[in-house]
Amino acid sequence: MSVERKSTTSLQEHRDVTSPDVEKQYNLAPYISAEGGDYKTRFPNIDEAKVLRKIDLRVVPVLCVLYLLAFLDRVNISNAAVFGLKQDLKLEGNQFNTALVVFFAPYVLFEIPSNALLKHFKPHVWLSLCMFLFGLITLLQGFVQGFGGLVATRFFLGVVESGVFPACFYLIAMWYKRAEAQKRYSFFFSSTTLAGGFGGLLASAIGKMDGVQGYRGWRWIFILEGLATCVVSAILFFAIADFPEEVAWLTKEEKEFVKARLYEDVGHSKRHDPLTPKSVLEVFKDWKIIVGGFMYFGLIVPAYSYAYFAPSIIQSLGNGMIRTQLLSVPPWACAFALAMLTAVFSDWLRMRFIFVLIPTAISLAGFIILLVVHDNKHLQYGALFLAAMGTYSAMPIIVCWFNTNLGGHHRRAVGTAWQVGFGNIGGIIAVFAFLAKDAPKYITGYSICIAFIGVAVLANTVYFVGVSWENRRRDRLQAQGAYDGLSQDEKKRMGDLNPDYRYFR
Repeated sequence: MSVERKSTTSLQEHRDVTSPDVEKQYNLAPYISAEGGDYKTRFPNIDEAKVLRKIDLRVVPVLCVLYLLAFLDRVNISNAAVFGLKQDLKLEGNQFNTALVVFFAPYVLFEIPSNALLKHFKPHVWLSLCMFLFGLITLLQGFVQGFGGLVATRFFLGVVESGVFPACFYLIAMWYKRAEAQKRYSFFFSSTTLAGGFGGLLASAIGKMDGVQGYRGWRWIFILEGLATCVVSAILFFAIADFPEEVAWLTKEEKEFVKARLYEDVGHSKRHDPLTPKSVLEVFKDWKIIVGGFMYFGLIVPAYSYAYFAPSIIQSLGNGMIRTQLLSVPPWACAFALAMLTAVFSDWLRMRFIFVLIPTAISLAGFIILLVVHDNKHLQYGALFLAAMGTYSAMPIIVCWFNTNLGGHHRRAVGTAWQVGFGNIGGIIAVFAFLAKDAPKYITGYSICIAFIGVAVLANTVYFVGVSWENRRRDRLQAQGAYDGLSQDEKKRMGDLNPDYRYFR
């Protein structure tokens, strides 16, 4: 009875929505029933495979370039540290860790406001602006003269980068159906592994510029990589795709087709409804939103621990500066390969949870080896492969699973920003897990990584059990005829709260 009353109230709210905005009225207009793949019969002249190829070429690769440079500018400080940054800036004790942690305060706080701004600025404007700014700040990082300057640049880098990752994931979700999203998400997310490998190669080359124009090699890493980001941002201003209804490279019929196929999958998008504090709080009434933050939070700790400290760990195995940078590349390359492999099988089998557990187990094995083995350099280096491969393969599946299970712009905008924002609090823990005084064994750091992998497994298990129970509950109520009074169009406007909607597991 309470379920029916809640549904009636929700639907009454939908009926009361009126607006002189023609585009908003259009988005609220009833769709023909999408049951049985009806969107395909409504558009007999549209080749779905051809449209999907067009989207694949115009949406994901551009965002990959964007995020590759964003992650590179974020973590290249680990490469700079190998080339003498800490010594030149006279950093003492935990000052280097403090400089790292300053990045995460604004990065966490501005996630949701940034996604709200994405609804007011077109994605190509907002994302290219953020990209130019974080490139400029990275470049200026190459001219800092002490601890204060380094902290200031890291803080503002966190401010401008906060809008990039959740906005990209949110944008991808507005183009693809859930069953086809994982490969695209993993390819995008694997920009981080490409950035890690590419960063090591670049650092090994740029490091040889040590002394050119009187600047140390670590300064040239920031200057050249920041400059490259600024230049590319100008190009991406014209290349980043906006939302489906806004792009010029789809015909009017193709736009309708893309919109209809997503409507069938997740319901009405509410693209033009305003995002208010009240609507944000409404989203947080769903317990799954809170759990989604912990799903990501648990793996952020080992992920950032690896990204920031792998070069130092490799150097502690007795390698020189250039060799350290080169040896940091292969684990990232293997992580990319495993991430894409798991994504393909996850989409093929339409399963998510098992493909979170398998890579997570691989990551756990790697960190356990690093914790207990301290006298076998080859095994320790091999364990870094396991840590990187497992962590960076599980993370995109977690974000995709949670993000694409949410229906509508509001729930996706808030849910994605919350998951990424709250999750990145783990970055604060990660940068203080590996302290200079604990080198080279880093017992505390590896132990913390293992503990938070356990948190991730627990949170993902809770989410899996929860959505499985919700699917069965809806099956039971549907069999009892509890939702017979709702029209197909009314159900679709409810997003993932639609009683016909079934969550991916």
